[in-house]
Amino acid sequence: MKGTSLKNLIPKLMLVFTIAGIIGFFYEEICVFINDGVLSKRGTTFGPWIPIYGFGSLFIYFLTVKLRKKPWLVFLVSAVSCGLLELATGFVLDHFLNLRLWDYSLVILNWGNLNGYICVRSVITWGVFGLILMHGILPLLEKFQKKNALAFAVTSIVLFSLFALDIVLSLTIK
Repeated sequence: MKGTSLKNLIPKLMLVFTIAGIIGFFYEEICVFINDGVLSKRGTTFGPWIPIYGFGSLFIYFLTVKLRKKPWLVFLVSAVSCGLLELATGFVLDHFLNLRLWDYSLVILNWGNLNGYICVRSVITWGVFGLILMHGILPLLEKFQKKNALAFAVTSIVLFSLFALDIVLSLTIK
């Protein structure tokens, strides 16, 4: 992150958030299809993105950007930090908002299930997503940003704005 200007960092984080939300949506669609044999629109938004994956990607970015040269640490920090994020989010949504958005006790491969909020599979998935983000997606985004900063900024702003607007609309329209 050293040497990265805020002008370059903000669009990068906006695009990371959006791409991770989209990847999370498709990941969940696949998991539900494998588990239940049906396609079921996942998430709380209208579009094909899930906010917790966006927030998880930001956790991963800030906690592992200086660890990129040590993939095993990227995996470990991503798994633990996002596992804790998922656990805390599930607990808060369930106990304070009476909202249960996921329950790992109802799915296959749920070993190590903790009240349905997390399981070993979900924690390992966060670790793998951390590796994909930091060693796959981020280098591609940085290359795009370096090649054409204006197109990168416009793409980031447009996609993130659509995602943010969708979140707001999803919270206000029932």
